[in-house]
Amino acid sequence: MRRAMAEADVGDDGFGDDPTVRALEERYASLVSKEAAVFVPSGVMANQIAIRVLTRPGDTVIAGAQHHVVEWEMGAAARNSGIQFRTLDDSTGLLDPAAIRAAVAAQDHHQVVATLLALENTHMVSGGVPVDPAHIAACVEAAQGLAVHLDGARLFNAAVALKCTMADLAGPSTTVMSCLSKGLSAPVGSLLAGPADLIDAGRIERKRLGGTMRQAGIIAAAGLIALDTMVDRLADDHHRASRLAGAVADIIAPDFDPARCRTNIVAFDHADAVGIVQRLAANGVLGDTIGPQRVRLVVHSGITDEHIEAVIAALRTV
Repeated sequence: MRRAMAEADVGDDGFGDDPTVRALEERYASLVSKEAAVFVPSGVMANQIAIRVLTRPGDTVIAGAQHHVVEWEMGAAARNSGIQFRTLDDSTGLLDPAAIRAAVAAQDHHQVVATLLALENTHMVSGGVPVDPAHIAACVEAAQGLAVHLDGARLFNAAVALKCTMADLAGPSTTVMSCLSKGLSAPVGSLLAGPADLIDAGRIERKRLGGTMRQAGIIAAAGLIALDTMVDRLADDHHRASRLAGAVADIIAPDFDPARCRTNIVAFDHADAVGIVQRLAANGVLGDTIGPQRVRLVVHSGITDEHIEAVIAALRTV
């Protein structure tokens, strides 16, 4: 990636003439079966742009209570777009289509009109649960014509785990975003794709949010390498995470079901989550908390089988 970055052919993406950025956007749009895509610095910005082009101030967005766009974007949707969320139970990683229908019907009972359904795949908080094409289609059908944005920060993980294509997962949605800087291991960047007119509007919103970049081909070049070389190997991350999940259940969290770990995230509850993360760090293992009693361990391309064994040994020490 660094070699490709050094050798990248660049232009000024603010004027739309960086050839490497254009190549990356076209490649991603083709993968997710959309007309166009726009390259942005982060997944949060991609989500926020989608909300801005698909809603109006005062609208309601239907989303899972633990979706990233609800809980982990610092209230950006309210701050940037003036919308409110109608949150649904997503504790299993899935939304109930019946609950989506009820949320849409609320407007017939003196409640705020919903104009957007937000989905997430994989579902981070539940442990990277992949959402299959049939369930996505059922959710979109339940939305009864609402626009649908798919937060696919780890959509490549879902496609590999489910043995389907990106288009299978993203096809029913209006817009979709994916991160290049997670399992795909690029240093920075995300992509938002959708109909050409919405992506044109999204470029304006990117400018308003301060996300327009100049010789961005330098970082887009790494994204192309990611798409070419880092997708199939996600299965290795999933295998290692499954091994780690089994050890977590055996050693430290007997109520945790390791079968829930189907991609690269091991997320489990423990009364002393903060203490566990601190003691793991003292043993050379970096994890995180995503709640007062929830630990998250993420496997990536820098983690080998030997590293997993070292993490398991550290868990026994903890």
